[in-house]
Amino acid sequence: MALPRMKPQDGVAWVTGASSGIGAAVALELARRGWTVAVTARRFEQLEALARQAQGLPGRLVVHAGDVTDAASMRNLVAGIETVHGPIALAFLNAGVASGTPGSPLDLTAFEQAMAVNFFGVVKSLSAILEPMQGRRRGQVAVTGSLVGYRGLPGGAAYGASKAAAIHLCESLRFDCEALGVRLQVVNPGFVDTPMTQRNGFAMPLLMSAAESARRIADGFERGGFEITFPRRLAFLLKIGRCLPYRAYFALMARVASRSLKRG
Repeated sequence: MALPRMKPQDGVAWVTGASSGIGAAVALELARRGWTVAVTARRFEQLEALARQAQGLPGRLVVHAGDVTDAASMRNLVAGIETVHGPIALAFLNAGVASGTPGSPLDLTAFEQAMAVNFFGVVKSLSAILEPMQGRRRGQVAVTGSLVGYRGLPGGAAYGASKAAAIHLCESLRFDCEALGVRLQVVNPGFVDTPMTQRNGFAMPLLMSAAESARRIADGFERGGFEITFPRRLAFLLKIGRCLPYRAYFALMARVASRSLKRG
């Protein structure tokens, strides 16, 4: 079955986690490419400010506030968007939080928050959008993972586990979505300059601007491959890391962590 690569004439786009960072940048990039984009987040005022930034672009942004951790809210939101603006052809499920574990390697609050938003928020949003797409047997959905989801990294247990779960979810559901006529993609970025990463207290190699990351993501939507990942050099190194046996991988990560601490 030939899976669709959706275009603006096919319907509207929906972006969650759109109030800042990658979500906001992708929403604006899609508007530049002629899409009507329904932007969703909990912070209504920031969504309205973002919509004003899109004025004068070929497309436009329309604001629909919502909470991805509430399954009923997501179902009602999708229904509302489609009633007002038409079918959702492209969904970018991007809502996320960065939950570190500074106080303890098993900070339960950090794990619960990361999984509630980064994983279950994706599941609830995906459930809401797949239902109408299944009925149409047509659609395209992309989920934000992360390169840190490839393998365990020092200090990133909560965030990394939630992103690894999101990647695994997409890998598994790809087969089901293909049978439904829906193209499922996973977006695995490296370090992107956003309010979330600006809180990091460590060096971020190959840091990319949000605008550049948005261009690469939107290009990936148009190409249609399963994984959209960047920057390529960092992705290549981490893909190699996935192939290393545990002894070699743990030794390498111990050296990397030691160097990072010395720089700090």
